[in-house]
Amino acid sequence: MTSAKIINDPVFGFIKIPRGLLYDIVSHPLFQRLSRINQLGLASVVYPGARHTRFQHSLGAFHLMSEAILSLQQKGQFIFDSEAEAVEAAILMHDIGHGPFSHVLENTLIQGISHEDISLMMMEQINTDLGGQLRLAISIFKDEYPKRFLHQLISSQLDMDRLDYLRRDSFYTGVTEGNIGSARIIKMLNVVDDRLVVEQKGIYSLENYLTTRRLMYWQVYLHKTAVAYEKVLVNLLNRAKYLARELKQPLFASPALQYFIENDVDAEWFATHPEALHMYEDLDDSDIWSAMKAWKHHEDKILSTLATNMLDRRLFKVEVHEEPIAAERIDELQTSIAAKMGIAKEDAHYMMSVNTIQKDMYSTDDDSIDILYKDGTIRSITEASEILNVQLLSRKVRKYYLCYQRL
Repeated sequence: MTSAKIINDPVFGFIKIPRGLLYDIVSHPLFQRLSRINQLGLASVVYPGARHTRFQHSLGAFHLMSEAILSLQQKGQFIFDSEAEAVEAAILMHDIGHGPFSHVLENTLIQGISHEDISLMMMEQINTDLGGQLRLAISIFKDEYPKRFLHQLISSQLDMDRLDYLRRDSFYTGVTEGNIGSARIIKMLNVVDDRLVVEQKGIYSLENYLTTRRLMYWQVYLHKTAVAYEKVLVNLLNRAKYLARELKQPLFASPALQYFIENDVDAEWFATHPEALHMYEDLDDSDIWSAMKAWKHHEDKILSTLATNMLDRRLFKVEVHEEPIAAERIDELQTSIAAKMGIAKEDAHYMMSVNTIQKDMYSTDDDSIDILYKDGTIRSITEASEILNVQLLSRKVRKYYLCYQRL
């Protein structure tokens, strides 16, 4: 028996990483990079404890995956050791392509390419570094492997990724309502016709999980203050791009950040510039924070104000509306901001942000969560649950956010 590395995790206790392939992934520089990227982006502006990293989350999801595999094997589901190791490797790397501040960068510094696409490129790179040992893991990750339920454990409405981040984010934010019974849900998992199902006894834990997810989204992930802070960052990076590209102004930035500020990087750019991926791999939260500290003293009033906002926690003011925001209101605001800051009206859009945010808690378009009854029948959670009103849960909640500089 090869020895294992043991990590003490505040959420799940001791996590064992077996020596060999899994330990090699955790030791890889691209995996270690995740310890420099915060899991919740800028949510710590509301919840100061939320400083945990993508590294911790990936290890937690791996731990839950090994528990799930063990539980399914005990129920007589036949999973080869090679498949177990591959699905554990895949969940370890599922978030590897995240950039600094998670989703903020996906539409500002890079466009038209998702962190999932980048994760795959990085997996291919690690696969090359590890002599092709990740082929099976990558095929499960891409849902190309015949045992489809293995992919569902990585990505579905009830995957190990979600089970970890809800528990972990609830722990670190202190939002105790978010504490889901992940152990119970995992013990209730089974497979029928190559699909994951949850045994009938697990129905209450599932109801709790779905209501918790909704609460965590509106209370943590889409908290209006965190959203407003994020918009300051997006506008700051957009202004930096404008100064560097249109006005050719030199800006202090690490070489990796400079690369994305000066170039228009999209999917095609990634495909035709091999250095793009390496530059991206060099980016983490600290590149952005260190740039802000220099930009705070920049002569461009907009850039320096936004950088100061970020560093000194001066957030945009937020209004949440039920209806779309009238064009007149936006125009009025721009005029007033321009006058008070002494900037051109066409530049005032950097000092505000208009967004539509929508989230449904249970998507009926996604694969459903299915309940297995003792008599062998299977029903969707939406039919099986007495308390979940699916019309209500899958209703798209839409809110209109207007964020702007306080003056």
